[in-house]
Amino acid sequence: MLSFIILCPLLAALLVAFIPRHYRFLVRLVALLATALSLAAAVGLFLRFVPGAPGWQFEASVPWVDALGIGYHVGVDGLNVGLILMAALVAFAAACVSREITQRQKEYYLLLLLLTGGILGAFASVDLFFFYFFHELALVPTFIMIGVWGRGEERHYAAFKMTLYLSLGALLALLGLIALYVQAGGRTFDLTSLGRQLNAQPLPTAVQNTIFPLLMFGFGILVSLWPFHTWAPVGYRAAPTATAMLHAGVLKKFGLYGLLRIALPLLPVGAQSWLHVLAFLCLGNILYCGLVAIRQRDLNLLLGNSSVAHMGFVFLGIASLSLIGVTGAVVVMVAHGLLAALTFGLSGYLYHQTGTLNMDQMGGLLRRLPFVGTVLIMGLFAGCGLPGFANFPGEALVLFGAWRDYPVVVVLAAWGAMLLAAVYMLRAIRRILHGPLAEKWANVTDTTNLWQKLPYALLLAGLLLFGCFPRLLTDKIRPSAAHVVARASGEGALGPLRRGAQPPLAIPPRLAHVAQP
Repeated sequence: MLSFIILCPLLAALLVAFIPRHYRFLVRLVALLATALSLAAAVGLFLRFVPGAPGWQFEASVPWVDALGIGYHVGVDGLNVGLILMAALVAFAAACVSREITQRQKEYYLLLLLLTGGILGAFASVDLFFFYFFHELALVPTFIMIGVWGRGEERHYAAFKMTLYLSLGALLALLGLIALYVQAGGRTFDLTSLGRQLNAQPLPTAVQNTIFPLLMFGFGILVSLWPFHTWAPVGYRAAPTATAMLHAGVLKKFGLYGLLRIALPLLPVGAQSWLHVLAFLCLGNILYCGLVAIRQRDLNLLLGNSSVAHMGFVFLGIASLSLIGVTGAVVVMVAHGLLAALTFGLSGYLYHQTGTLNMDQMGGLLRRLPFVGTVLIMGLFAGCGLPGFANFPGEALVLFGAWRDYPVVVVLAAWGAMLLAAVYMLRAIRRILHGPLAEKWANVTDTTNLWQKLPYALLLAGLLLFGCFPRLLTDKIRPSAAHVVARASGEGALGPLRRGAQPPLAIPPRLAHVAQP
């Protein structure tokens, strides 16, 4: 099932390559069907996932280059099962809203499908080589799509800036991964084997303290860690709607997932030496980017800075090295993916209808856009961390989990989340949707059928479902998070192990109750 989820968009991209370009309807139909099939399989995978079961679930492993220890190895545990579901949902929504693309549709949908397959493959990979390969497969189409189908006169500048920053981050992460592979003996790229090997014979402290910052800052740049964040708002402002939805909502989580999956459990000494730096840098994301968002007049720049601010909570949850904090960090990753896709999708609809995202030129649009306006209000409320939406339980867990070690950071982060986010989100609602309706917007039309409403409804439903019933996520995340925390704290073994294997070290008693099925 997991390989089916990954291969659906990749095989569809191959099929699109052979379809004549004038068959535009067929090209779009193939993209919609492929993403819909991936979504249906991801829902089935999420529902069939058994929390706390030993080993990887839905595992598939095929050796490739035995001499280097490289193989196609995919699997699911509590850390990535929600991310795969979220990625498949956002990909389907992105394909639905891509009707705005009218030129070079064949090339556009081919790149969109490659982007989707790369994202899903990166989250599912248990092999370091394919983990990095799938990310690069998803990253390259992003630059091309912004440069070719982007908006505004600065789209080439935005694509170039994103290329520089993200290439730097990917290079640092690659150096860290190669160093980890070499220092571990150069025998395997498989994460399960590496975990067992490094648990039995950890790397020296000096080596860990050298490799961990490479991964932390490399993955951090990919996630827009302050002060390496300036590429994100500019890139999302210029990106076509579907690209902004997929990159801001999903692809940006790759770096966070890499920290949780690789850096923390495999380099525990390095983590304990460097994570306090990450805890204080995340304040730049939350406070500085929140203040910048307040000053924005362009909706996409506001959403871009807000997206960077939300990443600060995930960094804080990871830095806490607590079960509650890490669990909350994964919840925020899933919630923000749905939120970013929803808000950027709606901003794309507004741009298509009005030709601008300057909030000073809008006003009163709720009269003309009752459905889109209502969903936008709910999305911006979710961005404030309002209870009932998925962001609230995730951010609350992060703050509780980080309180023990970083009380000052927690106080400042909570103040930034409650005050700054409320200011810029409520101000955006007032400027865009309320007040007098300008005469030039008299012909603006709302979504006219269920098919147009479907992507926004699905994303909003996900936010409400996980917001009202967060245990649907936390019960799945918690056992795997317990293994990561235990290993990163030097108290236990890396999980999950292969089915039927016994952990080389016992889970500490204070975490044993959450590691049970």
